[in-house]
Amino acid sequence: MNREIAEFLAFLRHEKNASPHTLAGYERDLLQVAAYLKEREVRWDKAGNVVLRGFLAELHEKKRRKSTIGRKLAALRSFYDFAIRKKWIAENPARILARPRQEQKVPSFLSEDETAALLDLPRSNLPLDLRDKAILELFYATGIRVSELVGIDAADIHFGERLVRVRGKGKKERIVPFGRKAREALEDYRRVRSGLAAGGTAGEAFFLNYRGGRLTTRSVQRMVHKCIRRTAVARRISPHSLRHSFASHLLGRGADLRVIQELLGHASLATTQKYTHVDLQQLLTVYRKSHPRS
Repeated sequence: MNREIAEFLAFLRHEKNASPHTLAGYERDLLQVAAYLKEREVRWDKAGNVVLRGFLAELHEKKRRKSTIGRKLAALRSFYDFAIRKKWIAENPARILARPRQEQKVPSFLSEDETAALLDLPRSNLPLDLRDKAILELFYATGIRVSELVGIDAADIHFGERLVRVRGKGKKERIVPFGRKAREALEDYRRVRSGLAAGGTAGEAFFLNYRGGRLTTRSVQRMVHKCIRRTAVARRISPHSLRHSFASHLLGRGADLRVIQELLGHASLATTQKYTHVDLQQLLTVYRKSHPRS
């Protein structure tokens, strides 16, 4: 099965523009299936839905999360669909397997006051602090993903029009506007960026580390956690929480859900609709605090 998995991954990489994260996840999941089938001496192209259901059942017994099981099933379905396309098999045995019902979690987000406190940091004019402030402002102004932020090049930011070009999942590009506060922070950082870039190898990367290289997602996550610890927010907040805050605050102030979908780069409106639960949570909180008979 390893040869077929390698060909499938090449297809995802070159024809579907799948991200490295997606490719790594699919490879890991499919190799796990291959090991399961090998242990039972079942060829992948002879494995029916009963055998594959046994694989999923084993994951349930090991108390794997429903989201993990759902992802592995998605990898299986995609692989067997590819096998049909290549005429290796006639039917997809994973197609009729039921996907586990996913838990609906309310995304973690900051209130507007908490966001204001976070964006008030850092306060110095040191190059790395100016960079971090620009990152926080851009996160909240645009709702972009951390992987999209670290991929931004200097040419992608249009200061006059207050627009930034980002590359999302599947290398799809979109243009996202940002506000006056974000532009001020970005301009402050741009004035000191050349000092960080001197001797570095980041090329056109806009956000740089102290060595002049392109900033990594892990570095951004550490920075956000460090800034959160300096505020009064007690719960765990990630860069993705700022994306959730961006969406929930827009929704709370009357923005159309489809506009938010375009800004976030969601392929499906159903993905964006989870933010209606956030807004409902806000409404319930206000109602219970305010209504005399709540």
